[in-house]
Amino acid sequence: MKVLITGGAGFIGSHLCRRLLADGLQVAVIDNLSTGSLDNVAAFHQNTAFSFIEGDIRNAKLLDQLIENCDQVYHLAAAVGVRLIADDPVHTIETNIAGTQQVLESAARHKSRTLIASSSEIYGKSENVPFGENDDIVLGSTYLSRWSYACSKAIDEFLGLAFYRQFGLPVIIARLFNTIGPGQIGHYGMVVPRFVEKALAGEPLEIYGTGRQSRCFCYVEDVVEALAGLMTSKQTAGGVFNVGSQEEVTIEDLADRIISITKSKSTKRFISYEKAYGRPIEDMMRRVPKLDRIRKAIGWQPTTGLEEALEKIIAAL
Repeated sequence: MKVLITGGAGFIGSHLCRRLLADGLQVAVIDNLSTGSLDNVAAFHQNTAFSFIEGDIRNAKLLDQLIENCDQVYHLAAAVGVRLIADDPVHTIETNIAGTQQVLESAARHKSRTLIASSSEIYGKSENVPFGENDDIVLGSTYLSRWSYACSKAIDEFLGLAFYRQFGLPVIIARLFNTIGPGQIGHYGMVVPRFVEKALAGEPLEIYGTGRQSRCFCYVEDVVEALAGLMTSKQTAGGVFNVGSQEEVTIEDLADRIISITKSKSTKRFISYEKAYGRPIEDMMRRVPKLDRIRKAIGWQPTTGLEEALEKIIAAL
């Protein structure tokens, strides 16, 4: 069995590589290294079942050559992170939509089962918490570039499901909720690595907004188990599945926990979104997934609590 992971040198992709190689699969990775890193996959280069190709998923010829020999495609390549989305919305839209279209077209030609990594950003400003996969999405104004990411991932989902319905391509959509773990970096707005880095340095932890907004953070090893389970199940093609934790925490409480675990002398500093990003940014107050569908389909639920996840992240540094 040969598998292609787009964006496989990224945070989640590299953990998925490790998981699939351990299962004895042949794994090929394509990544343009815009947000991924060769360091993330360095440990795999001695494994003859692993191959790395530096390239862009929008290169139709290259992508087609890779997918031609693959039974499964995990499509993780995307522009991610609130800061990157705010700073470079054109890149976000082009990468996410055009890239996904290329992946699906090649996968359809070669009948390769495809999993698309989507995002909880899909739910936008909805207050219908916890979020179910069939819920309506509520997005903000097109004047705010934050929502371009949610829209691009919604189009990715529409494209994937259209290829499933129209061409019979086995496509699975996984909506990821705030994945965390060793190897994640804070450069693009990810809050946990940003807080951990500051706490270990004894510097103030900058909390954007009031800090009362809440999230559910899911450990990366749990997430890759979900992705692998969704890919291999005979029941999941044509489905959309939330993948995340239901352990809700406010961002201020998250900062307090990280300060406590690291025994840091860091303080907390509250700053406005506009100051943090240099432009107005809308945020959602809560983001909690329903997990009934994925539990029923593959029996999955996260097994790593937030405290344990944070301890593992800090211990890995």
